[in-house]
Amino acid sequence: MVPQPISINLPVEERIAWADSCFRGYRALFLKDEKIPALLTRFKSAASASGQEMKENGVVALCRECDQEEGGSCCGKGLENKYDAWLLLINRLLGVDLPKDRQQADGCFFLGEKGCTLMARHVICINYMCKKITNDIRPSALNALREMEGEEIECLFMLNEQVKRVLKKWTSRQKTA
Repeated sequence: MVPQPISINLPVEERIAWADSCFRGYRALFLKDEKIPALLTRFKSAASASGQEMKENGVVALCRECDQEEGGSCCGKGLENKYDAWLLLINRLLGVDLPKDRQQADGCFFLGEKGCTLMARHVICINYMCKKITNDIRPSALNALREMEGEEIECLFMLNEQVKRVLKKWTSRQKTA
């Protein structure tokens, strides 16, 4: 079975279903690729490092305070519309179980009780910081975090391209067979 392309304009539940289907059908194909396993490992390391840096420099605490005490959140309803099916497939390859329902009525579909349920996030979710954060965090700490986020984004880009390349190559072989 050749996976059909899927539009980002479809409801998030359909993009999730596509990602789950591709994961079940092609997981072995992706994991035996010469590049994908190493890129997954590199991405996990980069995402973990930037997440740890956010915790150490108070970004996570400021976001939690804003969400829980001030009624704000950057993770609002509709943000899930930035996530294409490829990014959701990458999350599946990283071992993430994608949610089936929205957990917070006014929040992003991927916002759980302890924050984002995804490991591979959209670039805006990786590096957006409000004025409150940029004013409260030391410039040197902010610069270090930005460097780490850059590594995370670069890894994610390479992973995204390789996943597409592998599936496209497999698909073209199936059409000629």
